[in-house]
Amino acid sequence: MAAESHVILVKVSGDIVIARQAGRELAAELGFSLTDRTMISTAISEIARNITSYAGTGEVRLLVDEREGRRALIVQAEDQGPGIRDITRALEDGYSTGRGLGLGLPGARRLMDRLTIDSNPGQGTLIEMWKWVPENV
Repeated sequence: MAAESHVILVKVSGDIVIARQAGRELAAELGFSLTDRTMISTAISEIARNITSYAGTGEVRLLVDEREGRRALIVQAEDQGPGIRDITRALEDGYSTGRGLGLGLPGARRLMDRLTIDSNPGQGTLIEMWKWVPENV
C-alpha cells in the first residue's frame, strides 16, 4: 500500500525553505523530538539545495512508509540534472564539485538513519533518506 506523499517542487532557494518546513511539520506530527525535527529539516535543506545548485529544478517528496520492516519518515529528492559521476566520492566529507563546503550529502547521511543514491551521469539523481518513526507514537 503506497503512502500519501507531499510533493514540493524545487526551482528557487525559497522552495528549499518550503521543503524544510514541510518536513519539520510532518516530523512533528509523527512525534519526532525537537532534535530529530531539526536534523530532518537540515538534511532536507542540504539535498534540496543540491537540486537548485546542480540540476536547476526537481522535487522533494515527503512520505511515511515502511523501510526495512519499520515505519519511517521518507524524504526523496529527484531531479533530471547532470547526475553524480562518482557517488562514493560525493559522500566523502569535504568533497564538492561546486563552490560548497562538501557537507551536503555526507552531512545529510549523518543526520538521517539511511541515505541511498541512484544516479547516473546525464540521467538525473534520486536521493532517498529516512528516519525511523519513534515507536512510542
